[in-house]
Amino acid sequence: MAARRVSSLLSRSFSASSPFLFRSQGRNCCNGSSRVVRRFGTSSAAEDIITPSVQVSYTQLLIDGNFVDAASDINRAVKAARKAFDEGPWPKMTAYERSRIMLRFADLVEKHSEELAALETWDNGKTYQQSKTAEIPMLARLFRYYAGWVDKIHGLTVPADGNYHVQTLHEPIGVAGQIIPWNFPLLMFAWKVGPALACGNTIVLKTAEQTPLTAFYVGKLFLEAGLPPGVLNIVSGFGPTAGASLASHMDVDKLAFTGSTDTGKVVLGLAANSNLKPVTLELGGKSPFIVFEDADINKAVELAHFALFFNQGQCCCAGSRTYVHEKVYDEFVEKAKARALKRVVGDPFKKGIEQGPQIDSKQFEKVMRYIRSGVESNATLECGGDQIGNKGYFIQPTVFSNVKDDMLIAQDEIFGPVQSILKFRDVDEVIRRANETRYGLAAGVFTKSLDTANRVSRALKAGTVWVNCFDVFDAAIPFGGYKMSGNGREKGIYSLNNYLQVKAVVTPLNNPAWI
Repeated sequence: MAARRVSSLLSRSFSASSPFLFRSQGRNCCNGSSRVVRRFGTSSAAEDIITPSVQVSYTQLLIDGNFVDAASDINRAVKAARKAFDEGPWPKMTAYERSRIMLRFADLVEKHSEELAALETWDNGKTYQQSKTAEIPMLARLFRYYAGWVDKIHGLTVPADGNYHVQTLHEPIGVAGQIIPWNFPLLMFAWKVGPALACGNTIVLKTAEQTPLTAFYVGKLFLEAGLPPGVLNIVSGFGPTAGASLASHMDVDKLAFTGSTDTGKVVLGLAANSNLKPVTLELGGKSPFIVFEDADINKAVELAHFALFFNQGQCCCAGSRTYVHEKVYDEFVEKAKARALKRVVGDPFKKGIEQGPQIDSKQFEKVMRYIRSGVESNATLECGGDQIGNKGYFIQPTVFSNVKDDMLIAQDEIFGPVQSILKFRDVDEVIRRANETRYGLAAGVFTKSLDTANRVSRALKAGTVWVNCFDVFDAAIPFGGYKMSGNGREKGIYSLNNYLQVKAVVTPLNNPAWI
């Protein structure tokens, strides 16, 4: 029951005043040069071998209700999903029956929350505290939310000119192909699978090759909850092979993808060149976090820190362009640097750790290249900028000041613990600069002025604008991007539209009493 009392809002679990936002117990400083970090709030665990506290039991693919060894899996999985949709009981079940299965699954998630949290951390590198207290409760919450929608999906009776009875039917779209990323494996699973099942579809879901374990585990829990075989099929594999096969498959009726913008373009092209299946895309971001001169600087620093460094910076909506008004810029930079130096990095299974390793060597090297680019572009390296230890992919929390809009660290999605702080003079200027990006996923506005908050939140071209908060991810709040951050929305009522077809049924009326 305790897990149910944990809020589904990530920012509530990791807010500035929360006990879950751990701080270093020691004093840390940047001794002299702004380009050299003398001491960090790091854990010696970065040098230790990290072992999970849970046995890894499910490593095979889930196809047609069975765990099977990998082979040429996409055709096999799609065939199972097609049969389950065309012949199986799931689309024909009453809404109440489907809802009960989803609710039983949510109960099982809570029952096995510790195992799931350990697997998520072992698979991904995020802290166990984050997995256990925020992400697993949100996983259960999301499925309960969509279980509540199952019996509320209905069409309309439409008046028409003439003697006709017109009704609209909202029907499941069929076999949904879904491709999820590695940064939030279980939450992205929920964002995709929840609405698709609520609408009565069957699914072939491809996990990221880096993080397959928790999806297989919850697949087992779904079978235990009573989900019929073939309704949810889970495969893993590389994008150019398994992902491309799923995107281009002629018997997949709808595709949903979360990942990079460049890969999203490929996925969209494959879908278009096959059977023109509809595609929803949740892609990259370079979100502005705007701090105005009237802001409470201490709170703004803490929130900006959270907005960037959360999940090792591996978050598509991270507040990765921190715009600060010139009147408070110097104070903000000093306090942001001090906060980054207190961030505790190490074994994500240990208490007190705020930041684990990056996902893999490829991402580690990418982040380090961007750090070098920032230095070479003459941004001021306030702290960080290097690897921690010589084992694993731990990166020092890094803060750059004097960043310019044309620098790569201000333009590209770094996806790592690198904060770029830029200076602005007035509202018109910061709106223009914040919008001068190919992305439009999210934004943050920090001010005490209601007029400023209203003006800027409406002017920013972004799918989500957080005012005096950040990373609030409730099940009912839609999420998605403008511009090259994608199309369609995840979560909330809007995501149901992604998995439904609308059919109009027109019948003549003979001698109607009324029309």
